[in-house]
Amino acid sequence: MMGFAEILKGFAIAFDPVNLMACFVGCLIGTVVGVLPGLGPTAAMALMLPFSIQYGATAGLILLAGVWYGAMYGGSTTSILVNIPGEAASVVTCLDGYQMARRGRAGAALALVAIGSWVAGTLALIGLQIFAPPLGVAALRFGPPEYLSLMIFSFVLLSALIGENQAKGILMLALGLFLGIVGIDPILGVPRFTLGPTLLMQGIDLIAVAVGLFGVAEIIQVIIAPDAPKAVSKVRLRDLYPNTEEVRRSVKPTLRGSVLGFFMGLIPGLSPAVATFFSYSLEKRLSRYPEQFGSGMVEGVVAPESANNGAVIGALLPLLALGIPFSATAAVLLSGLRMHKVEAGPMLFQDAPDIFWGFVAAMYLGNLMLLILNLPLVGIFSRIATIRPQVLMPVVSILCLVGTYSIRFSTFDIWVMIMAGVFGFFCRRWGFPVAPLVIGMVLGPMTENNLRLTMQLFSGQLLPIFYRPVAMGFLVSAVLFQLFVYGRSRKTSSTKPVDRL
Repeated sequence: MMGFAEILKGFAIAFDPVNLMACFVGCLIGTVVGVLPGLGPTAAMALMLPFSIQYGATAGLILLAGVWYGAMYGGSTTSILVNIPGEAASVVTCLDGYQMARRGRAGAALALVAIGSWVAGTLALIGLQIFAPPLGVAALRFGPPEYLSLMIFSFVLLSALIGENQAKGILMLALGLFLGIVGIDPILGVPRFTLGPTLLMQGIDLIAVAVGLFGVAEIIQVIIAPDAPKAVSKVRLRDLYPNTEEVRRSVKPTLRGSVLGFFMGLIPGLSPAVATFFSYSLEKRLSRYPEQFGSGMVEGVVAPESANNGAVIGALLPLLALGIPFSATAAVLLSGLRMHKVEAGPMLFQDAPDIFWGFVAAMYLGNLMLLILNLPLVGIFSRIATIRPQVLMPVVSILCLVGTYSIRFSTFDIWVMIMAGVFGFFCRRWGFPVAPLVIGMVLGPMTENNLRLTMQLFSGQLLPIFYRPVAMGFLVSAVLFQLFVYGRSRKTSSTKPVDRL
């Protein structure tokens, strides 16, 4: 009954006019961002950070999460109607969604996706509501050695799941770790890696780097290779009704995708896009007609989109309960909390329970808002994708400049953003993932602080860590996981044909 009373209190907080408006604005902006090809939720959340400061911690968190969650919803619209994925997680939806649209079933596909996303979001929020507080209570027993071991375990997971080219991903993660410790040493008070100028003594701002890597880099990409907007067919309200057969075939894939997506969202380093691919593959294996996938199967549309939204909520569990982000988007959300002087992690449930429960309740409302927004306004949202880059990119550029400058009112951050954008553009060209860099900038200071505290606790020795059961469990898990990855890679390489001269 305690959880029931707390969620009721959370709804009372969520229905505050400011929080309710923040939820609506976040969902609306997120949906538009999801519709726009390439922009992505990470850059949009980074741009919204300055505005979130004006409304307090609870409303600010609700606004940022609404943008994140709304982008997952909106990405399916153009995938189905125009065959253009609004963001990476909607790539799989193009396979069968666009084929349904070509057969005149675009309205049914959009309706089923919206309902499936609502079901997935609701189930995932129930899981977040159930598992986050106990996990936070268990984490209260963690000391610096346990957190240090958890960081090591996280780095091992990230290094294995970081992308196709593991070496490039580790290099970007290491670069992020380095950039995260530039500035004044928090314990000794001396400048580190500042190269002399006083501008670097305040450190490199995470938001400036994130906006550059994800926003400015996309602007450069569009300027160099602009794409002509595609024509969009009109979808009327009366076309949104799926038939009985389509509804029947959607029920089980929606439930399977929701559960699969939520638990895959808990895995460090996996983006929602990975969950959509897994869900699509699962449905294809379970189907009696796997050869028809790619020709307009409704299961291939609703399952990936359900997994997509479930993974977004699942990724919030380690962020809110442990204070550890495992994606660039979660890192931006954590940065927003810190700007409001709120520290995510186990103390969140004791020091700021109103923020957590108000956030959960607002996400229930936001989930319903997105369902209402995405059905009647689908025609308007789809036409946003046809805006010419010559009109859209200047607006995005201004938002990047204003958003970055308003964090610390520093022109130096503007230059950091521009340099990060150019760097991010070339990283895309050369196949270097940029998300590990942002994650490294967040995890770097946390790892350093826990390492120092552990060294102080054990008088400069690290061996006593192995006598602490929880810390030892994380370290053993890291070793076993690395051995598993190594064995799998050896097996894969042994099955490949050898080229003979």
